[in-house]
Amino acid sequence: MKENVIDVLMYLFESYVETEENPEANQNELRLELLQAGFNDGEIENALLWLDELTGHQKTLKYGNLDSHGIRIYSNFEQEKLDCHCRGYIVYLEQIGILSPPQRELLIDRLLALDSNDIDVEQIKWVVLMVLFSQPGQELNYARMEDLIFDKKMSSIH
Repeated sequence: MKENVIDVLMYLFESYVETEENPEANQNELRLELLQAGFNDGEIENALLWLDELTGHQKTLKYGNLDSHGIRIYSNFEQEKLDCHCRGYIVYLEQIGILSPPQRELLIDRLLALDSNDIDVEQIKWVVLMVLFSQPGQELNYARMEDLIFDKKMSSIH
């Protein structure tokens, strides 16, 4: 996947998160809208596949009994893709209760699926929102994450 897949995902998320519309209702119209917005077919296809895998993994991934006090050891590959700042931010989100250990694992899976060499904390924030939004019963954590993102942006403006 290209780095621009995150741009397609962010566009979709911003366009449909506040509406009652289901973006998958008519994928042909959705593809046309994305093409008109300037995205290419490859980016669109990869973004839609990424979203399908997000919902699919939630049904199939089993993490057993992940201890919330355990320490996540990252593989060499994961460390190459997620730098120290990214890993620290993920730990922070888990420590303040926005992410559970299974959600952390889903987040890491979806970040690695972006196939980008320069994942940063801003991208992590958006993917966290997508992960939380896609899971029933996570409205409070979603709202907390939104507050965390937008409060910091507003405070940097002043």
